Amino acid sequence: SDFVLVWETVPRELTKLKESSDNKGVRERSALIHRTWRKRFLDKLLDTGIHMEKHVSRMEKKVVHYLLLSAPWSVLCYYAEELQLRLPLQALPNQASNWSARVLGKLGIRNVMAEEVPNLPLDHYTCQFKVNKLQWFLGSDKQDTFFSTTQRHQILYEILATTQYGRSKEREVGVDWLLSENVFSAAFPLHDGPFKLPLEESAPNSLNQRQILFQYWANWRKWYKYQPLDHIRKYFGEKVAFYFAWLGFYTGWLLPAAVVGTLVFVAGIFLMFNDVPAQEVCESKEQYRMCPLCKSCPYWQLSSICTTFMAGRLFDHGGTIFFSMFMSLWAVMFLEHWKRMNASLAHRWDCSDFEDIEERPRPQFTATAPMTIINPITGTEEPYFPKRNRHQRILAGSMVVIMMIAIVVMFVVSVILYRVVVAILLASSGYFRFVASASRIASVTGSVVNLFFILILSKIYISLAHFLTKWEMHRTQTKYEDAFIFKVFVFQFVNFYSSPFYVAFFKGKFVGYPGNYVNFLGVRNEECSPGGCLIELAQELLVIMVGKQIINNMQEVVIPKLKCWWQKHRFDSSKKAAKDGESVQAEKAPWEENYQLLVFEGLFDEYLEMVMQFGFITIFVAACPLAPLFALLNNWVEIRVDAQKLVCDYRRPVAERAQGIGIWFYILEVIAHLAVISNAFLIAFTSDFLPRTYYKHIYDSSLRGYVNFSLAHAPWEFVQHNNTMCRYRAFRDPDGNFSSTYWQLLAIRLAFIIAFEHVVFFIARLIELLVPDIPESVEIKVKRERYLAKEALAENKVGFASLG
Repeated sequence: SDFVLVWETVPRELTKLKESSDNKGVRERSALIHRTWRKRFLDKLLDTGIHMEKHVSRMEKKVVHYLLLSAPWSVLCYYAEELQLRLPLQALPNQASNWSARVLGKLGIRNVMAEEVPNLPLDHYTCQFKVNKLQWFLGSDKQDTFFSTTQRHQILYEILATTQYGRSKEREVGVDWLLSENVFSAAFPLHDGPFKLPLEESAPNSLNQRQILFQYWANWRKWYKYQPLDHIRKYFGEKVAFYFAWLGFYTGWLLPAAVVGTLVFVAGIFLMFNDVPAQEVCESKEQYRMCPLCKSCPYWQLSSICTTFMAGRLFDHGGTIFFSMFMSLWAVMFLEHWKRMNASLAHRWDCSDFEDIEERPRPQFTATAPMTIINPITGTEEPYFPKRNRHQRILAGSMVVIMMIAIVVMFVVSVILYRVVVAILLASSGYFRFVASASRIASVTGSVVNLFFILILSKIYISLAHFLTKWEMHRTQTKYEDAFIFKVFVFQFVNFYSSPFYVAFFKGKFVGYPGNYVNFLGVRNEECSPGGCLIELAQELLVIMVGKQIINNMQEVVIPKLKCWWQKHRFDSSKKAAKDGESVQAEKAPWEENYQLLVFEGLFDEYLEMVMQFGFITIFVAACPLAPLFALLNNWVEIRVDAQKLVCDYRRPVAERAQGIGIWFYILEVIAHLAVISNAFLIAFTSDFLPRTYYKHIYDSSLRGYVNFSLAHAPWEFVQHNNTMCRYRAFRDPDGNFSSTYWQLLAIRLAFIIAFEHVVFFIARLIELLVPDIPESVEIKVKRERYLAKEALAENKVGFASLG
């Protein structure tokens, strides 16, 4: 069978026992409606010519009905032409190749990443299927194997998605709506068989596709091998294959970034121990008495932050400037080379023109569009929704999105206020334990509150984004998904990055000075911790990046396994209870096995996690040179975790076609540009690099006396009021006004930002111009195929002429 529909019913004898008459009436009415819809839907399916085979499985408290669907040859041919499926004309040897394999081959080094995977799919010359040209296609005499399993699934899903079950055209169409109404509890194509290998040794070529993927891809032992992308594409379709191709490519490119980042970090360790200002801070004893960081906070000695100040030097040195430039250019190079990789895969997998020419309207759009129009590219009549109406709806949707983002920003501000207020309350509480660590307790609890808000808002927002995107009436699945992804990404971007952005660019910048502090909503603005804001940003990034990745991976490994175990356990126990006294069936049928697996919910969460990670390692790289290393270690695990979920824990998704990674690519480009600007500002305003360089050139090249230079004296009024002298970090004169040094430094900072951005963007543009988007070899292949197609047509014309 090609597809399975499942629904569950409760036997009459059980419903009689349980419920009151009111409840029973409601339950019976909804069961009757469901039965009517189901009958209409299945009758319509029979009319289209689909073969059905029913199996029933009795449980302790319910009956599960399995309907196995398969399409006969005539239906397959009709829909293959309707869906414009591409079928093979001529087989070619597989042309898969990896640039690393080519480089290692030229250097004569053995390639440990290469591996022979059995049943390698062939490449083909293909063209759109036409029934009257059937004899041209490869294997047209073998009706059972002519259409691949994924193509049969696509055809059946199309039939299921466009079959009406109601009288009105509005909404009452397609299996998706019936699933959401619980008329059916599941609809899925079957896996090829079990993923576990047979106990007895068997030849690799006799394994099914799922076993091959499990053995050669989802296996932890294969962590350093190339992914079998052609096998993934054959089994799961292009959309899934593109995700894994991109993830593997990104992970490979992280290797040089991780190496350079680790070297910069090691250099930071050496610089930390030889740093003159750090030694001055540590040896200052009671030389620098610092002003309180809040109203009820005590005075403190600069020497008390010796370790934090030294830790700050790990991230804040000349190597950071080099690494920020390196990562900005690395991001541009990575995206340019992915474009090339994407073009060659799209050509090899036959989906280069998919979005422009071949993609059909979404079944849901077809069912609800108010009018039809002639498509200017294909010349066929198809459903249409007026552009003006769509633009109005998109505008209205954008307003809702902006409102939700404003709510997030409000929450961020409230968390900042919460941190300040809690720090003040704890500091003035009188308990010694609380007073000593007031700011730490405040920031940790603030982070927990923030996380709690993020999770709740995400849930609300994602369901809202689904509703808005459906309402906007996008014609194709690609456009629909791009619109949805964009909405959710903007929201998650603000959600996740607002806190690091605040620490990097706003915290401690608008504080004022002793005796004249700036207040916000009646509360004094937060200052950076004594060690400076960059060390705080580094801590924040490490917590978010490493903590979030560890939690995510634990969730991704543990939760699906637990869910699967629970489903199987529930299923098996209720089945045993139902079989009291009967002979227990030895083995579960494949459709029962598949029904117990989890529903595949798309790749959105996987992409989002990786793109957020890309943001962390590029936008804030100046604060944490180890970020690419953590990303690399995480992604090695991520590839195998995602592979195992797809092969072992999830029901098989319907194979979807795609031309690349969609709107995610443009999002990555925006992040890469944002990274350049962000790193320029980080180095100029948050790091100590420019004040140190200034001091080196103007005063003392050994940096002796730098600590005294960077601290201002508290104004006289403040000193007289409190009867004690103190220092604070700023370039101000004894009256609290900005000193000439401050203005000179400001000019240097702004000049640095302009120079840094111009240099990086210039080199980036140069790289874009020098690296062609489509590799020359692919361009030659495309031209060759066009030429061969013309030749074939010419020969046919000659043939027809001679017949005439």
